[in-house]
Amino acid sequence: MKIRPYLFTTLASLGLAIGLATGTPAQMEMENGTMGASQSTGQFQRIEQPLWTKVAVTGAGLGLIGLELWWFLLSKPRSRQASATNGVQEITVTVDGGYDPSEIVVQAGQPVRLNFYRKDPSSCLEAVRFPEFRIARDLPVNQTTAIEFTPTQPGRYEFTCGMNMFRGTVEVQPGAGGFKGNGANPATV
Repeated sequence: MKIRPYLFTTLASLGLAIGLATGTPAQMEMENGTMGASQSTGQFQRIEQPLWTKVAVTGAGLGLIGLELWWFLLSKPRSRQASATNGVQEITVTVDGGYDPSEIVVQAGQPVRLNFYRKDPSSCLEAVRFPEFRIARDLPVNQTTAIEFTPTQPGRYEFTCGMNMFRGTVEVQPGAGGFKGNGANPATV
């Protein structure tokens, strides 16, 4: 009983494919302003285009290729140093179609507070995750959400949106006192 619908659909698809494959396509051409049946030559006919059209299309294509190369290979993400206030390194990250700044520089061994202000209502950016610090936090629209942690080891730590589409990094540099730790501590919020 369950095979019957699949069998019918398969036979209908097969019949349609055979019918399309054996049919002859209609070929038309303009002859002195009237449409008429053309003789089958088996070759494509060249359509002449003005030179300016060819130049415009080629220029637009090369421009788009150049823009893609710049966007994916040559553009650098914005990087900012967190400012230290009362012993806490703090910076505000605007969440609007991504993270701005997307690269944050902090010192190891000092507490960090990242204030995420979300403007973008898209569902992808409704959360932020710091896998190395075991932090996952929801970001309400038009509100600031503070995330605090203390990195103990220099390195680059990635943060992402809930769907892993938008990314940013926290670059932890060795502290002024040459602090050496054994890794990243979990959040302290």
